[in-house]
Order: sequence, then C-alpha cells, then structure tokens
Amino acid sequence: MSPRDVAEALLRRWYVLLLGLLLTAAGTYQVLRPAPQYVSSAVVVLKPPVTGNQPNQLTNLQPPLATLSYGVVQQLESPAGREELNAAGVRGAYQLIPRNSGTSATPRYLIPSVQVQARRAGAVEADTAVQRVVDVYTRHVADLQDAQGIAPGLRISASVLVAPSATPVQGSRTRALAGTALLGGTAAILGALWCDRYALRRRKRNESSPGLLRHADGTPVTG
Repeated sequence: MSPRDVAEALLRRWYVLLLGLLLTAAGTYQVLRPAPQYVSSAVVVLKPPVTGNQPNQLTNLQPPLATLSYGVVQQLESPAGREELNAAGVRGAYQLIPRNSGTSATPRYLIPSVQVQARRAGAVEADTAVQRVVDVYTRHVADLQDAQGIAPGLRISASVLVAPSATPVQGSRTRALAGTALLGGTAAILGALWCDRYALRRRKRNESSPGLLRHADGTPVTG
C-alpha cells in the first residue's frame, strides 16, 4: 500500500482510529497514576565461629561457608521452600541473591552474604516479607548444623548485616508515557487498516457472488 492508500484507509475508518486513541488515552492515565510499589532489601552474612586461635570471625576463613549459604538459597527457592515461606506468611514475589564478591571487610567468596528482596504495595508489608524470609533462612542454617550435631561453640552464625529497609519504586513517567503512546498509536493504526481491508474483501466477495440483486451503491437487495 502506498502512503496515499494508507491515508485514505485511515480516513474511511476514522472511527476505529478514534476508538484506539481513546483507549490509549485511558492507558496513559493509568501510567501517570500507577499503584504505589515498595522494594525492601536486607543483607544476611554467614560468619564462622569464634575460636581461641581465631578470635576474629572475619579471619577464620572456611570455604564451606559459601557452599552452605548457596545450599540454603537453593532450598528456599525449591517448591518445598516456597511452600514453607508461604506458610510463614511470605506471599508474593521475593528474591535471594548470593553476594560472594566480597568487600573491604569481608574477603571474596569466603564470607558470603545473601541479599533478600521483596516488592509489595506497602513499605511495612515489604519489610515484613523480607524479615520473614531472613528468619526462615537463619532457621535453615541452624537446622543443618543441628542435623550434623555441631557443638554450639563451633557453629556458623547468620547475622543481619543490613536490616530490612523499604524504598518506593521510582519509574520514569516520561518513558512509560512515550511507550504507551507508541504502542497505542500503532495498534490503532493497524486496527483501522485491518478493518478497512476486511470491509473491502467482504464487498468484493459480495459483488462476485452470482444471482444477487443489488442497489446502486453495490449493496445486496434483501427481503
């Protein structure tokens, strides 16, 4: 189709184009006034036990710490773990992100940390969900050592390095508005063109059907 054919088709089906633009305008209203969302995040770190030879936990490096942490993360991400978290009141999306890259205080891969995130409609709900995930994670660490009969003085401990803190999700309204307008405008144009092609094909099919009496404008005579 040439640009002229497209313009003529849009003029013929202006009502379809108008309907699409109205629906796009309704969609932009929802984009400009989105429902509030908050993301809460906390960081849990595993520390080795304090011993007489190594009174500083961060110098008592034991490689199994990272393995233990990742094993607990896998347990909580399994179907059984999700059911356990659901029973604990964690309903909705959450993430457990292993952070083993290290910092100036925690050596790389040896003192692992896990970042726990949850997104909810309210700040309190998001913080509560993260705290419940942290509690279940800590309980799993303790249960694994209970199963192995580890003495209390030799146990790995899980401590909260960064407490749960919720922040509002700040999206770009300009990008969202531009994307909605582009998507809605494209859908309106394509819808108008499709309706026009459908009407033309239907008219040609009726005109080619034999034995029908027609009016001057080509429409079939009924009755």
